Amino acid sequence: MTAGLRCRRQTVTVLFVDIVGFTSIVDELDCADVRDLQMDYFATVSAEVQAAGGVVEKFIGDAVMAIFGATAPVAGTPQDVSRAAAGAVRAGLAIQEALRGRLLAGRFPVRTRVGLATGDAIVDLDQTRDGGYGMVSGSVVSTAARLQAYAPHDTVVVCAATRAVTDEAVAYQEMPPVSVAGKSAPVELSRALYPQVVTAASALQTCG
Repeated sequence: MTAGLRCRRQTVTVLFVDIVGFTSIVDELDCADVRDLQMDYFATVSAEVQAAGGVVEKFIGDAVMAIFGATAPVAGTPQDVSRAAAGAVRAGLAIQEALRGRLLAGRFPVRTRVGLATGDAIVDLDQTRDGGYGMVSGSVVSTAARLQAYAPHDTVVVCAATRAVTDEAVAYQEMPPVSVAGKSAPVELSRALYPQVVTAASALQTCG
């Protein structure tokens, strides 16, 4: 571990979102309008991430990276992992709904892509806050970024690990595996459709 930092290994869910065709949109705008669009976009994404229990790690151009589960107890249970991942998927769906056609007072049709991945990472406890750059380290980050890049427009796609821990909380549609640079085998992914209501009976069964 890096000297001077409080770090721990933890299972987290990473979310990436970006605007489709952002370059062509801003090419038509004055720089002041570009800033207004970015501020509106970042504020909207941040609000949905925070409402779902996540934290924003960084903004990269028109992309936003957020982490879910980094603030869970060190001995987090499978239910903690599932709860954080489900929150991440709900945030992705809510972000797309909130952004659809509303930036700059609806002057531009906005389309987004969201990718999520769940896996082990090293979490820097001193950075687990909004704007905590370098909050997590691990291949889960690059996987989420890759899935976002491969996501069809206006969809939220997740890796197999994310679906496995959220299958009762979210309705999914299977998608063909994709070949991702740096991965030795095609990556399985699913499209998140909508949150499902978890009944008391199923919740008791899961806890048991």
